Amino acid sequence: MKVEIWSDVMCPFCYIGKNNFEKALEDLPFKDEIEVEWKSFQLDPTLDPDQTKTTFEYFREKKGFPEAQAKQMIGQVSQMGIKSGIKFNFDKALITNTFSAHKLLHLAKKYKKANEMEEALFIAHFIEGKNVGHIDTLVAIAGSLGINTDEARQVLTSEEFNDEVKNDFSEAGSHGISGVPFFILNGKYSVSGAQPVEFFANALQQTYEETVIPLKNISGGDNSCDADGCSI
Repeated sequence: MKVEIWSDVMCPFCYIGKNNFEKALEDLPFKDEIEVEWKSFQLDPTLDPDQTKTTFEYFREKKGFPEAQAKQMIGQVSQMGIKSGIKFNFDKALITNTFSAHKLLHLAKKYKKANEMEEALFIAHFIEGKNVGHIDTLVAIAGSLGINTDEARQVLTSEEFNDEVKNDFSEAGSHGISGVPFFILNGKYSVSGAQPVEFFANALQQTYEETVIPLKNISGGDNSCDADGCSI
């Protein structure tokens, strides 16, 4: 059984969704039969890869939100994170272009370390306040996972894996995906947003038990990010 997950490292709901999804997997008797494939999605491809913004600067400049409103929204997401076991550090998070981070994800796929790379990128961005658009930062993350740093630097300074990243973007478009996280369960059901653990467990159980049917969205709500921002 295959689960495809579209995600962007800048999306807090993607991190929450990852945690909840993985907690749901823990108690499923068929967890070892599930193959997870991480897919790339960029919330804001217009960002300059050579620049960073704070979370509050980004909300103000890109979304037009006053600081008070931004703080309220971020506070709500932080509370969701705590319930999921994540202590977000939005004061340190640096917003930047994530295309290079997605290239690193595809390199990690080569070594069957995509899940570890997703987690490492989320931690770097949301917890440690590192610039996940900077080549040296990304090379160091690759090295921490046992991936050859020379190869990582070669990938990040060339066009290698550019097509793979763009293909993920195109595939998202073909599925009508406009926000992340977005899960496709065995080509059968789609789940959008950072759903609760119980929801993921039920969806996985249902998908496992049934035969393949046309893709159907079984989400009950929406905690996700799109190009216009994050919805709660």
